[in-house]
Amino acid sequence: MKLVLSEYCHESKSHIEALISNFHKEGEILSAGKRNSIKIFDLKGKKINIKSFKIPNLINTITYRFFRKSKAERSFVYAETLLSKGIGTPSPIAFAENTSAFAFRDSYYISEHLDYDLTYRELVTNPEYPDNEQILRAFTRFTHKLHEEGVEFLDHSPGNTLIQLENGNYKFFLVDLNRMNFRKLNFEKRMKNFSRLTPKKNMVEVMADEYAKLIDRPKEEVFEKMWFFTHQFQKRYRRKHEFKKKLKL
Repeated sequence: MKLVLSEYCHESKSHIEALISNFHKEGEILSAGKRNSIKIFDLKGKKINIKSFKIPNLINTITYRFFRKSKAERSFVYAETLLSKGIGTPSPIAFAENTSAFAFRDSYYISEHLDYDLTYRELVTNPEYPDNEQILRAFTRFTHKLHEEGVEFLDHSPGNTLIQLENGNYKFFLVDLNRMNFRKLNFEKRMKNFSRLTPKKNMVEVMADEYAKLIDRPKEEVFEKMWFFTHQFQKRYRRKHEFKKKLKL
């Protein structure tokens, strides 16, 4: 097993290796998906998360072994990059990979466990959430900071930003980091980056209004483009959902 520790980690490799070795027998389940799962562990009195990326398909066992960084390594590298830019994300601790001579197997990303009050999803599902609009505008300013720092978060979706509320101040932390680009973003790409967040037009109107102030463009122009990409994404999402339903039938 290849194990790389972050500068933020002050524990021994052997301790981290032991937690990974016991991943399937110990730990508190935080998320259990078909492809990946996350568990909470105790590391000398501190809560940490270990995300297990399952063995990829046949093609990717070769791709990740020889040609491309694994999801775990990308999560680790991107977390360090975000922190260097002053963008919130749980502190990376380590990543680990299991490989054979000719194939990639499973991998793990280890980070601090962060307590939070809500995610963007709560703003979508509960329009009456206290200070809903103020949080939404602060989230928009956070997204603008991402764009100004050249961060294109490809999984900018409702569950992937953790939000802490502190006496009227809002702190935002990105998670699920393995799909990102770091490059200068033009207006179109910035607007498209909002497309996965919400199907609600009134929420897009608020985000467009706040973003327009930040880039000194007419809010009508910003809304039109932001809503165009949102509508496109929702159409594709519904089409894919209907297709899956037909396959099940």
